[in-house]
Parts: sequence; structure tokens; C-alpha cells
Amino acid sequence: MKRDSQTVEVAWFCPLCDDDYEYLGVPEPQLRSSFAHCRDVLLRAERNGFNSILCPSGYALGIDSVAFAGGVAPLTSCIRMLVAVRCGEMFPPQLARQMATLDRMLEGRLAINIISSDLPGSPLPSAPRYRRTRECMRILRALLNGEGVRCRGEFYQLDVEPPLRTMWGRSPLFYFGGLSDDARNVAAEEADVFLMWPEPLPAVATLLSDMRRRAAVVGRELLFGYRVHMIVRETEAEARAAAWRLVSRLDPETGDAIRQRSLDHASVGVQRQAAMRQAADDEGFVEENLWTGIGRARSGCGAALVGDPDQVVAKLRAYMDLGIRAFILSGYPHEQECDYVARYVLPRLKTGCLQIP
Repeated sequence: MKRDSQTVEVAWFCPLCDDDYEYLGVPEPQLRSSFAHCRDVLLRAERNGFNSILCPSGYALGIDSVAFAGGVAPLTSCIRMLVAVRCGEMFPPQLARQMATLDRMLEGRLAINIISSDLPGSPLPSAPRYRRTRECMRILRALLNGEGVRCRGEFYQLDVEPPLRTMWGRSPLFYFGGLSDDARNVAAEEADVFLMWPEPLPAVATLLSDMRRRAAVVGRELLFGYRVHMIVRETEAEARAAAWRLVSRLDPETGDAIRQRSLDHASVGVQRQAAMRQAADDEGFVEENLWTGIGRARSGCGAALVGDPDQVVAKLRAYMDLGIRAFILSGYPHEQECDYVARYVLPRLKTGCLQIP
């Protein structure tokens, strides 16, 4: 397929987890994760033509993703909502009922970001936690497909019929990420879209190759998504200036505290982001236009594409050439950067939501 004919899903990010700043590490009341602020970010993304929006979830951070999605669903008309759910916190049949209800409220515009979470206050080691996630994903998909479940698993024993059917009578797409061996195996077996955080192009190619191999072993194929921040301006000099401004008031101790706040701060993926920062040059660039400075004040996705429209679009197309078919983008403050990306990037890409195979 020729590159110019490729369709890519482009999503924006809704800062539900108290992660919106003008200056990283300097909270401002109007940018805290209130219902009103996050609603405004979501509606701005819809008006700007983004295909989808990620509603993230953190137990100790911000506001609940499912409750928020239900509240804003009647306000939307065309944007797909990628709602993160912490599956370790939910009994799968109840989660299925919530997701089926939300899908109907959105008239079929729902996708689900599965997070392999602990029960709050009751952590599990990685291996059994991912085994529980696998069981949950299988149960959830079956129920959302309208199938009854007879399960005698390690973590769930149940005999249950499906709840309310989804809009189209089948499960929404499952997005899932993780870099540990356990996480990769679960993704290969159960996910539709494998999500990754920013890495240099050679590392992205290696990861995609590994995930294709794992999926092929179990007779499946995966779609691939890439989560990254954006700082795009009319010129490269303006974009770099915006990047430096973003971290200009960051106290290192504050940045460390922000990173430690997240429950996943010790995960393999977060460690990879830290290693990427350490490998960057003196200005924080680990490769051309991939800037790691943003990870100094947040856990998880820790790098941004920084440059002019030509540079940023070329970088996105380079990821697409490797096989990326979905981008989840964000930037600070989220309403302002949403406008820049809509102005400089979206018109140059052929966009559309990923479809259920």
C-alpha cells in the first residue's frame, strides 16, 4: 500500500489524571482535572476534527474515566471515546454492563483501553496480575459479543449470560499496552490494538516485529498505536522555544514527586522512558525531533515530537511506514496544543477511526 493512501486514526488526550499545565510541575487551578475543564478539552478535540479521544484512568489521580465518559456522552456527536478501564478493580460482568451501556449512550462510538491494574491497596506481582488481566479480557469480550460465559479460571468462577447488548452487538476494540514479557503475551493473545509509548524509530521497529511474531504464534494479527506528546509550531525555532518554556519553571524534586505519584512508576515501560531520557543529548533529544524533556515531570509517556509542521508530519509518517495505524497525541496546555495540531498536522493526514476486523 502506498504511504499517502494509508488511513490513520488520530486521537487527542483528555487530562482526567490532573495532568495539564502551562509550565510543567506548576499546577494552576483552571487546569486541574475538573469535569468542566476535561469536558472543554474533549469538545475542543471533537470540533477540531480528531477521530477519537483517550480518557485515561488512575486510581489516585484525577477523576474517574467511566463516570466522566457517561457524563459527556450526550454532549458529543461524532468523536469516538477511548475509555481506559482498570480491569483489576472491576468484576468483569459489571464492567461489561457498564461498557455496553456507555457504548449505547455513544451510539457505538466506544473503544476500550484495558489497564492491567491492581485492586487498590492489594497489589499482585506482575505474572499473576497479567494472568488475571487475561481472564478479565476474555470474559469481557465474550459478554460484549453477546455470548454467555462459563468460566472456571484461576481468578474468576462464574456462569453468566451477557448484559445489555452493545450498539452493534459486538465488542468494541480493545487497546492495550505494556512492555514486560507477561504484558506482551497478553496483548498478543487478547488485544486488538497494541499501544506503545515513545521510543526511537529502531526500537519501535524492533518492538513491532516482536509483537507481530507473538501474535502469529497464537494465530492472530495486531494493529498498532503510538502515544506521544506534541509541540508543533510554524517554525522549528518556535517549537523548541515552546519546549524550553514548558520546563522553564520545573523544580527537579517536584518532577520526581510527580513521577513517583503514579502507581506504575516502577513498570518496565516507565523504566524504558527513563532510560531514553538518560540516552538523550544535552538538549533532551534522543533522535531527530523526539524530545524527552517532557518526561522530567510525568510518569508514563515521556517524550514529545518537537518541530515545524513538515518535521512533525514526516516523523508521524515514519512511524506509519513501520506499521503504526493509530496515534494518541497530547500537549500542554491541552486545549491550546489541540488547536496547533489541528491547524498544522491533521489536514496533512488521511484520518479515520480504526475498524473492528
